[in-house]
Amino acid sequence: MSFDVAAESYDRFMGRYSRGLSAPFAVLAGIEPGMHVLDVGCGPGALVRELVTRVGPDRVAAVDPAIGFVEATRGRFPGVDVRQASAEQLPFADETFDASLAQLVVHFMTDPIAGLAEMARVTRIGGVVAASVWDHASHHGPLGVFWRQAREMDASVDDESHLAGVREGQLAELFEATDRLAAIRKATLVVEVEHPTFDEWWEPFTRGVGPAGVYVASLDPDRRAELRERCHAALPTEPFTITGRAWAARGIHVAVPAD
Repeated sequence: MSFDVAAESYDRFMGRYSRGLSAPFAVLAGIEPGMHVLDVGCGPGALVRELVTRVGPDRVAAVDPAIGFVEATRGRFPGVDVRQASAEQLPFADETFDASLAQLVVHFMTDPIAGLAEMARVTRIGGVVAASVWDHASHHGPLGVFWRQAREMDASVDDESHLAGVREGQLAELFEATDRLAAIRKATLVVEVEHPTFDEWWEPFTRGVGPAGVYVASLDPDRRAELRERCHAALPTEPFTITGRAWAARGIHVAVPAD
């Protein structure tokens, strides 16, 4: 599994971008003190940290299918209810939460529509379901430079541009495909991260995290060196800033009409 990695490796690879995404995403979801909220696909806790800041640990629950991430989040945020589970089978009763959020997760769900429907199920009627996904389709996500160079080197590379929700408007379409969400609103979120050196940017790609890390690990040493040099040439003089665009959507949980 491409996310069966140490929490610290994920922090260095994607956490450096997802931390900056968490605050505007929580604002989009309308997270306020007193709310009971769920983080679906929490990883090692980038969004959990933001939610704890806003509502307190005893008002936050989180799930992730990777036991290593579950254990890391439990250790980092005592008081948060963290469980091992997938989005498609959430271990909570109907209408438990005021809001359910999935940051950078929908495109990795086995069944995105079922996952969003489950998020709605555990959210109270009138509560919020929100999700965000990097813009991998146009390569304006934070991994855009990497995937462009990988594709120029190997046109058959299996990048992330085909995943659910990564093209503009598709995340809202997935929301609309459920029968539980209404008043769906789209948004675009942007994150900027400064990298002091090229090596600081590149090294996390060698840790086997996510599809990009798996691809790097699959290359022989010469091809890996070639990809590294292609990326180095494509990036600005250090220090440089990576801008990542994410698509986001939110909807309101509504009662399913009786048959």
